[in-house]
Amino acid sequence: MTNALKIGEVAKLSGVAIDTVRYYERRGVLPKIPRRRSGYREFTSASVKRIRFAKSLQVLGFRLDEIVELIRSVDAGDASCGSERQRFEHVLVRVDERLKELRVVQRSLRATLRRCDSGGCSMLERVPREGRPTHERRTRKGATCC
Repeated sequence: MTNALKIGEVAKLSGVAIDTVRYYERRGVLPKIPRRRSGYREFTSASVKRIRFAKSLQVLGFRLDEIVELIRSVDAGDASCGSERQRFEHVLVRVDERLKELRVVQRSLRATLRRCDSGGCSMLERVPREGRPTHERRTRKGATCC
């Protein structure tokens, strides 16, 4: 990788869209990037690494503002496992809460599918229809389904 990269190269190497690179610069994931006389930004391989780092944190459940805060802490030299532990714990609590919500959704979907299999699902009948009378949907076997 050469020292100076154009935005398209950074996007490709990072696995994100060009607009994402610009957005990350505006939001502070990337520092202000110096420009060439032509007006093109001069990114480095460090930009690619920072974007990949930010994306890995997003996969873990971090929100962009939390990522920016963490990166600022790293840039300031204040970040350590001990100092950032609480931040990671907070994200873990949020992920655990989301998993609980998803389990409720999962149970509801399974119940809906069981009702559908037995011909008792009325999920689609709940949707108000504009100007047409409601009717039952039938499966290929003729049973009423969701």
